[in-house]
Amino acid sequence: MGRRLVPLTLDNLSDLPQRCRSCVFWELDPVSGEAAVKAGRPEVEKEAWISAVLLEWGSCGRVVYVDEVPVGYVLYAPPAYVPRSTAFPTSPVAADAVQLITAWIMPGYQGQGLGRMVVQTVAKDVMRRGFKAIEAFGDARWKEPACVLPADHLLAVGFKTVRPHHAFPRLRLELRTTLSWKEDVEMALDRLLGAVQKEPALRPL
Repeated sequence: MGRRLVPLTLDNLSDLPQRCRSCVFWELDPVSGEAAVKAGRPEVEKEAWISAVLLEWGSCGRVVYVDEVPVGYVLYAPPAYVPRSTAFPTSPVAADAVQLITAWIMPGYQGQGLGRMVVQTVAKDVMRRGFKAIEAFGDARWKEPACVLPADHLLAVGFKTVRPHHAFPRLRLELRTTLSWKEDVEMALDRLLGAVQKEPALRPL
């Protein structure tokens, strides 16, 4: 099974699920987001947001491919680029962290370790850019795929709660104090980006 994570650009934005291409939940503040939806412009606003972040900050996401089929993606950026984050009761995201905005893996490919590899890839990129941590808002009552990631999943891949909340806790993954992360990330990237070869079945997350 050939697996690779490719930087998100305007060229491969079409490989995201349709509902995600037209979703501006995180990219705009609540009022602007509602206005964009009413005006029928959410996809245009999404492209504009990605273009602006790419120009000003650089890569802000990855698309996951398995045997050349897009099966998931992840978005992340400094909190200054994520207007919706200030609307959460557990905001703000720390200044030394990049926000893990959202991620999604196609149902048929879940439980194969791809979610953990996505987080590891983001961690590698964030460390390279000099940030100390990744933070995310979790949904403690998560029941189905949505814009906010399930808190339980974030805890399962190494995040710790830094501001508890009954619905939307804020979680953090320390990068510099977790000594094993760099080695683990390198190994994961070697598997993901190295020569395509058959691998044994991966353990679930």
